[in-house]
Amino acid sequence: ISTNAQDTTCTYFKGKRVLEFNYYTSEILYETKQTSKYHEIDIKHGDVLCLDLSDTRKRTRKVITEYLDGSTVEQVLDSKDKVYYSPLGAVKVYVGRPRLFNKL
Repeated sequence: ISTNAQDTTCTYFKGKRVLEFNYYTSEILYETKQTSKYHEIDIKHGDVLCLDLSDTRKRTRKVITEYLDGSTVEQVLDSKDKVYYSPLGAVKVYVGRPRLFNKL
């Protein structure tokens, strides 16, 4: 897949606030609140997700990445002013609520 063929979406998390916006123009496409344990983000085949975790305090979030073959990878990511990009082959990402910072 060439980088020119990819589209990039960006989802921003700050506390319970979730915004999806156009990566190139910064236009907000929608805003919602995270009311469930995990916020689910679908990724179209060949696209890239920019995950912007901007919790005010030092926190972590569990992020589960699902791949085309059905396999999943769980990670605990720092969520204070951190940006992550989805890996190749990811089709869905689940982002958990912020939790107190824990050293792993």
